Amino acid sequence: MKFYSLKNPTNKSNFKDAVIKGIADDKGLYFPEEIKKLPTNFWETIENYTNEEIAFTLIRPFVDNMDDATLKQILSETLSFDFPVKQIEKNIYALELFHGPTMAFKDVGARFMARCLQHYNSNNVTVLVATSGDTGGAVANGFYKVSGVNVVILYPKGKVSDIQEKQLTTLGENITALEVSGTFDVCQDMVKTAFLDKEITDRMQLTSANSINVARWLPQMFYFAFAYRDLKKHDKEVIFSVPSGNFGNICAGMLAQKLGMPIKTFIASTNQNNVVTRFLQTNKYEPKPTIPTISNAMDVGNPSNFVRILELYNQDIEKLKEHLKSFSFTDEKTKETLVKLHQKNNYIADPHGAVGYLGLKEFGLSDNQIGVFLETAHPIKFLDVVEPLLQLKMAIPEQINSVLNQKKHSIEIATYQELKEFLIKK
Repeated sequence: MKFYSLKNPTNKSNFKDAVIKGIADDKGLYFPEEIKKLPTNFWETIENYTNEEIAFTLIRPFVDNMDDATLKQILSETLSFDFPVKQIEKNIYALELFHGPTMAFKDVGARFMARCLQHYNSNNVTVLVATSGDTGGAVANGFYKVSGVNVVILYPKGKVSDIQEKQLTTLGENITALEVSGTFDVCQDMVKTAFLDKEITDRMQLTSANSINVARWLPQMFYFAFAYRDLKKHDKEVIFSVPSGNFGNICAGMLAQKLGMPIKTFIASTNQNNVVTRFLQTNKYEPKPTIPTISNAMDVGNPSNFVRILELYNQDIEKLKEHLKSFSFTDEKTKETLVKLHQKNNYIADPHGAVGYLGLKEFGLSDNQIGVFLETAHPIKFLDVVEPLLQLKMAIPEQINSVLNQKKHSIEIATYQELKEFLIKK
């Protein structure tokens, strides 16, 4: 299997080099050269397979430079927690992806990527990553004390929750947090500029741990397949509603669809940062400045992974529209839904999950359909929003409690030049 650059299809790398580089030399995102459907029998009998067996079957075609035993061991360590599907209403379920070490869906990709780099003995690699919330904590935890890898995380000052900030600023060791005066898009632009800066790249091997990295992106296929397996017994069409920011998560689900997973429709549910929602309405892709919201992990004005979704459909926008729907919702509507889910369904969602639930309601499910919204983070990570709204006090899970009393360590920066000087000095 080769991966080609979406800027130049003749620029190719194997999986190992794609993971280590993060993005291609021409700064294009890597995309698999071949997406071959898995045998129909696999999907027809998926209820007979464990999580690890499903994950191995899905990702084996994309991973080279690694024997089966090693890949299975990496998957075993990556998937060492549960991915429960919980019924919320008659035909609506929540896929809970927050039972990992940092209580966010990004634990899967971060743990998989860290173990791949460790296997490839990638000494003196600097992982440079921007976060709008949960990526930072997941990457920090996944790469903590990984030999030969330094991690630099950029996050927008005052625009992540207190718990999210604790998770990415308290570990120390090989993890450094840079607190940026600006939005997530400013952080992401700084990261992209650094990858283009030869004064930096001539001195060090940079790689990204955002979902632009294939080792962060591809494993997100797994839990869509897990949920399909668990719901297959109902013999109804399954529709996924994915809270979407940088669009790596939903893109991975749509890749599983291309591998034969019997899912026809995905819903990209967004907050007011709705560039893709508008694109599907107008066929015009117009990035906008980021709007801060209570679902901050989706505060992305120019989602990187949407180019991969277009590539999955060979740039055929009308064909894409047959399988991808998108709706956007205000903070006010999100808050109303958080209260409704608690009062009517006795379920405590986080703001992102509430947006996913709203996407299913806006879509309108028929009697022969089941809707699944992704609960991408534990509500405790947004207690400043959830507790006052629901007028309750949530118990603090051990994963969170262990970082609350740790001391924050961050370096404040405001310009790209400050980032550059830090990297070169480091």
